[in-house]
Amino acid sequence: MRASVFIGTSVDGFIARRDDRLDFLPPGGGEPHGYDEFIASVDALVIGRKTFEVVLAFPEWPYGKKLVVVLSSKQLDFSAIRGGIVEQMAGTPEEVVAKLSARGLKHIYVDGGITVQRFLRAGLIQRLIITRVPVLIGEGIPLFGAMPRDIKLRHIATQSYPSGLVKTEYEVITCVLK
Repeated sequence: MRASVFIGTSVDGFIARRDDRLDFLPPGGGEPHGYDEFIASVDALVIGRKTFEVVLAFPEWPYGKKLVVVLSSKQLDFSAIRGGIVEQMAGTPEEVVAKLSARGLKHIYVDGGITVQRFLRAGLIQRLIITRVPVLIGEGIPLFGAMPRDIKLRHIATQSYPSGLVKTEYEVITCVLK
């Protein structure tokens, strides 16, 4: 199974403010920069509980009919979701990938800071697509935490957009960090 990350950050590497606000990101994701094509290529999203709670506060469910797997060991309430396909799963990244792969899924989108970090440490992310928003916010929730050793990446492409967004894609070369 292939696992990819597609995420926006401030130039200083934060995916959200400390209070989980995303107000520094362009409304609606900004101008088209490949997200629609990317989301069409995945079978499911895998997100953590905290990311799920942030997304649940959006005015409408952003993932349409795409399967969303929320990782949490505590029971979650999905009754507020209208029209989405959401299920809960617990386990290590390896267990989650094995379960989803056994169901025939081929490509997952991993989202949320801690979830991305856990999947990276497990060596399960093959592609990182990071879109930097032209703003420095000074502090917040970092995309990447401390790593026990380097994760080698191969640059695939970088594209800039009129609004100042800069999207860079990397292939993960080495990343088993346990």
